[in-house]
Amino acid sequence: MKKNFLMVILTFIITIQLTSAQQKAPLQETKEEFDTRMKWFKDAKYGMFIHFGLYSQLGGVWKGESIPKYAEWLQANADISPQEYALLAHHFNPKDFNAEAIVKLAKKAGMKYIVITTKHHEGFCLWDSKYTSFDVGNSPFKRDILKELSDACRKHGIKFGTYYSLFDWHHPSQEKNSVNKGKDDEWPWANNIMKQGQKTAYVNYMKNQVKELIDLYNTDLIWFDGDWVGWWTLEDGLDLYTYIRELKPNIIINNRVAKRKSFTKDYGTPEQFHFDSAVDYEWEACYTLNDNWGFKKNDSNWKSPEKVYQMLQDINGKGGNFLLNIGPDGDGKVPEKSKEILLQVGKMLEADNKK
Repeated sequence: MKKNFLMVILTFIITIQLTSAQQKAPLQETKEEFDTRMKWFKDAKYGMFIHFGLYSQLGGVWKGESIPKYAEWLQANADISPQEYALLAHHFNPKDFNAEAIVKLAKKAGMKYIVITTKHHEGFCLWDSKYTSFDVGNSPFKRDILKELSDACRKHGIKFGTYYSLFDWHHPSQEKNSVNKGKDDEWPWANNIMKQGQKTAYVNYMKNQVKELIDLYNTDLIWFDGDWVGWWTLEDGLDLYTYIRELKPNIIINNRVAKRKSFTKDYGTPEQFHFDSAVDYEWEACYTLNDNWGFKKNDSNWKSPEKVYQMLQDINGKGGNFLLNIGPDGDGKVPEKSKEILLQVGKMLEADNKK
């Protein structure tokens, strides 16, 4: 009896050790393994960011009033309740969204990968998820945006990436931070509160949705955002990172899966700035093409093609990738000025290749 008891204890300890080793494995890959996994990303150098969601149909305007700051943060900046904001899903119908044209634009511009906002902070999902009704499947628009885009990417040799917000203004597990308002109107929403006892269920929700993105669209890269909220810890991020890498070992994940100030794997993500010199880890600078990520009607502060080209050369020269954003409008159309700038940069790069 005693012997059997000891065997049970020993088996339990070994199981725990094996489980622990398996959980740590993705973080402990060798440099050679890491370099192999990251090769396409390092070679790519230049990618397209696409911010697209319910906010796109508003264009920075709410009830006739132009709302300041980032267009994709309109719900926060106009302090719209989740219930009222959710009604926008009934009008989401981007009939002019053309995945083939967008991918061809990226390719002509010299871009090698695309990252689209599958779920921004507003919580609306650009795919028909099993785990929420707040998605494109419950809007007038019945097409599968992500499948169209991922298929077009495979067809034209472009890598496909998916952005996913860690926090969620729509999910019932969270609410805006009405106590700690901070320095501006955005902060109660940006530093939202996780309701007591709801975190485990929400993390499972996120894991299920990320698994859908991998299973349904075979995403090559996951671009997380929102790691600054107080209830999301470094340990939470490492757990999510491990979970994803076990689902798809060769996938690439940005550092915002955890806490960007202390975690640099798989790559760092400076936003609207880039480093003055090379750093000792992989990185990617993301920038807007004008002043907003999402579509904003009155934003005409476009970067010139020469400026974009110069930025690309500078970033690449310091070992980084350049992820440049476009914001399609509510009908799914890419602004003409965005296309014009990207194509001009593409011509400059093509000229370089001929030298």
